[in-house]
Amino acid sequence: QGDDGDEDFGFSLTPSYSQVQRNLQRRSQDQVNQKVSELVQFLLVKDQKKIPIRRADILKKVIREYKDVYSEIIGRAGRTLQQVFGLQLVEIDPKHHLYILTSNLPRAKGENLHRDNQTAKLGLLMVILSFIFMKGNSAKDGAVWEFLRRLRIQPG
Repeated sequence: QGDDGDEDFGFSLTPSYSQVQRNLQRRSQDQVNQKVSELVQFLLVKDQKKIPIRRADILKKVIREYKDVYSEIIGRAGRTLQQVFGLQLVEIDPKHHLYILTSNLPRAKGENLHRDNQTAKLGLLMVILSFIFMKGNSAKDGAVWEFLRRLRIQPG
């Protein structure tokens, strides 16, 4: 079949699908899942700061020694972003490999645009719960606060 899920994200693949599958067999699922989780967090932080995401930064800061299974990690991260957050990784500059996250969720109309304190709290709760989910349904307080600090959310 050759469907590694990477076509949706515009990344060029060096290794073949079968080579990636062989490389995956040499890695534990926990290791690969950890890299997927790290990549999702990295992408969310970059998106929150409104910084375009460079493929070189993904490789250098997250993927590192897992370059041989890059397409699998990026594919799984993309599916997680779509399923959990309603976001899609989109290439905005193919020459320099720059990406952004865009929302796949339908736009709110009329009365739904009204923002109140409850809506803000619900949004914050979803961010925190999603972070805990990405950490394997358990996260230390310090890790949650560090994640929130990166999003520029301060206590209180």
